[in-house]
Amino acid sequence: MGQEYIEEKTFDKIDFIQNRLSIGEYESCTFISCDFSSSDLSVAVFMDCEFENCNLSMAKLNNTAFREVRFRNCKMLGLHFENCNEIGLSVSFDNCNLNHSSFYKTKLKKRIFRNLKLYEADFTECDLSGSVFENCDLMRATFDNSILERTDFRTSFNYSIDPEKNRIRKARFSLIGIAGLLNKYDIDIDNQ
Repeated sequence: MGQEYIEEKTFDKIDFIQNRLSIGEYESCTFISCDFSSSDLSVAVFMDCEFENCNLSMAKLNNTAFREVRFRNCKMLGLHFENCNEIGLSVSFDNCNLNHSSFYKTKLKKRIFRNLKLYEADFTECDLSGSVFENCDLMRATFDNSILERTDFRTSFNYSIDPEKNRIRKARFSLIGIAGLLNKYDIDIDNQ
C-alpha cells in the first residue's frame, strides 16, 4: 500500500493524538492549532509546510522529513530532531517553545531561530554555521563541539558557550552577552 500524497490542504484544530495523521507526503499544507503531542510522525514527509499554534511536544520524529518547514507559535518540548531524515532538513522557528529538544549532530546552516525558549536544548556537534538566534533564551542549552562560525547571538541571552570546545570564528555576540563565553572561568563581570 503506497503512502498518501496530500497537497495544499489546511488542517485546523485537529487532535492527531486520537486520530493519527496518515503517514504520507504533505506538500504546501498548513496545520493550525493541531495537537500532535506524543504522536508518531515517523517516516512522514513535510515539504513547504507551516505549523501554527500547534503542540508537537514529545512527538516521534524517526526518519521524518522536514523540508522548508516553518513553525510559528508552537509548543515543541522534547523533540529529537537528530532522528529526522537529514536529507534536505530545512526548518525555521518563530516564537516557539523548544525546551529540552535535541539537535544533536544536525546540520542547520543559515537557519533562523526567532523569539524561542530553548532551555536545556542540546546543540552538541550541531552545524549552525551562519544561523541567527534572534531574541532566544538559551538557558542551560548545550553547545559542545558545535560549529557556530558566523552564527549571530547578538540579541539572545542566557547562553553559555565554551570558545575552546566550539568553533566560533566570526560568530557575533553583544557586549552584554559576552559573559556567556566566560562562564567556565567562574569570574565576576561588572556591568560598569
